[in-house]
Amino acid sequence: MTTAATVRTDAQIQRDVLEELAWDVRVQPNDIGVTVRDGVVTLTGWVDSTAAKWAAERCAQRVRGVRVVADDVEVRLPGSAERTDEDIAIAVSRALEWDSFIPAERLDVTVANGWVMLRGAVEFGWQRRTAEHEIRRLRGVRGVTNLVEVRPATRPDAERTRRDIQRALARGIGTERVTVTLDGDTVVLEGVVRSWWERDQAERTAWSAEGVAAVRDHLLVGG
Repeated sequence: MTTAATVRTDAQIQRDVLEELAWDVRVQPNDIGVTVRDGVVTLTGWVDSTAAKWAAERCAQRVRGVRVVADDVEVRLPGSAERTDEDIAIAVSRALEWDSFIPAERLDVTVANGWVMLRGAVEFGWQRRTAEHEIRRLRGVRGVTNLVEVRPATRPDAERTRRDIQRALARGIGTERVTVTLDGDTVVLEGVVRSWWERDQAERTAWSAEGVAAVRDHLLVGG
């Protein structure tokens, strides 16, 4: 049960986010500023890779009491990390091809000034997410625009899919505070979770369901 004693101040959250950033070796070296207002964390400054930017955002999300993270961190690639668009395109293609769960032959990659544009179609939502995560880790990538469509082979049975997701949530994060509904082939998640980790797990679970083309995450992080 949440009580007034468990409410964390903005100053406590800011301190913990700064310590989390300093503790995570993936984020160093950087120049990141942290401000907090009513549990909303804003990250500013710069990092030396897209992977570090993503890691910094995850650091903030891990801290207890954080409600929302606004990531305004800029990516500034050092000279040693600069890659031509051709080099990046080749690296992206190889990374997708080496992942046995991604249908790389169904995806189209274009790169302009280090920014990767991903197009195509996959059968499952988690394939779309996995492809983007693979790309963000690559050296020289400044950002990713993911325009991959999810085209399920079959239209899901709404009630069966809802029950399957609800059961998976109970197994994975042990919560009954998340409401699952389906709008066509789109899963809608509503309710309250205890942490950003639970929110992320709930969204991953929804994306993993067969026939799901999109997920609308309206979950709140609370006690």
